[in-house]
Amino acid sequence: MVTFLPTRPGRLADVPSFDRAIGGAESNVACTLARTGHTARWISRVGADGFGDHLLAAIADCGVDVTHVRRDPLRPTGIYFRTAGDRAGDTHEVAYYRAGSAASAMTAAHLDPDAIRSGRILHLSGITAALSADCLGLMRELTARRPGRPLLSFDVNYRPGLWREPSRAQALLDLARGADLVFVGDDEARDAWGLHGAQAISDALPEPALLVVKQGRRGATVFQRTTATDERGGDTAGERGGPATFVPSLDVDLVAATGAGDAFAAGFLSATLRGLPVRTRIRHGHLWAAAALTVPGDLAAPPGRAHADRLADLDDAAWGRLHLGPGWTEAGACGHRADEEVRTP
Repeated sequence: MVTFLPTRPGRLADVPSFDRAIGGAESNVACTLARTGHTARWISRVGADGFGDHLLAAIADCGVDVTHVRRDPLRPTGIYFRTAGDRAGDTHEVAYYRAGSAASAMTAAHLDPDAIRSGRILHLSGITAALSADCLGLMRELTARRPGRPLLSFDVNYRPGLWREPSRAQALLDLARGADLVFVGDDEARDAWGLHGAQAISDALPEPALLVVKQGRRGATVFQRTTATDERGGDTAGERGGPATFVPSLDVDLVAATGAGDAFAAGFLSATLRGLPVRTRIRHGHLWAAAALTVPGDLAAPPGRAHADRLADLDDAAWGRLHLGPGWTEAGACGHRADEEVRTP
């Protein structure tokens, strides 16, 4: 969707003008991965309008394949407005205008199965499930465990403003149970499902091979199954075993928190595609989130691959001392092209 960012702090009622940008959880992940050298495809539906033109051009400019995005002549491209600053702030406001949008009309019949299955990872977001009954049905179809599907990554992304009936958010738990890799914040698990703490979330989600519980400024914890799914997402047996892996967050000069969750997912997925250890994957997630936290918009340029690798390889003491401010990613060059592929409906 198209995002409108205020030109100054204040209530939406008081802000006189906005700057246009692009937003959307799945497209943010695809753009961030493409900027780092991975091959990414975005599969969606936008209006046959000027905002749709802008979205396609901007996302393609990041290096993302948009050839499988459909144009809807009857429904508009979704938009939203938000106030400046931290999403967690008491005065933060978000106004979504997505009901009846082109994306809300997506169904399984609209998607090319070959385009979805051709990637190594299929990344989905719970935001899509909230758009309409059709979209929820689509997500249930995509998260059904079937042989030969790509490794399925699911970011819960609970947004209370999109779930008009809070009880329906329980559907997100069922979708997460169908995924191989799940990202969820401990705050959203509490608000959506009444779960308190990382261990309670792990107990409620035993099915995913990897469960990433994001714990805000504290850090992130990853729970693994003893027997993981294979590279193509094959369903394997196994139970969670061994200690969970916790990595503390980085100290950053916060500009805005929006987009940090998508950046974390992109960093973790990038390291997953490269076959890096779980602890290193979490560190890459934190680094890419730090890139988003230190810019005002939803979409930040990630650190170059070599730069991120150097920081991710720091010892624990040096990692704990690391402090990042605006512009820190400029110290690293953009990553090289790679043959890993991600698909993001």
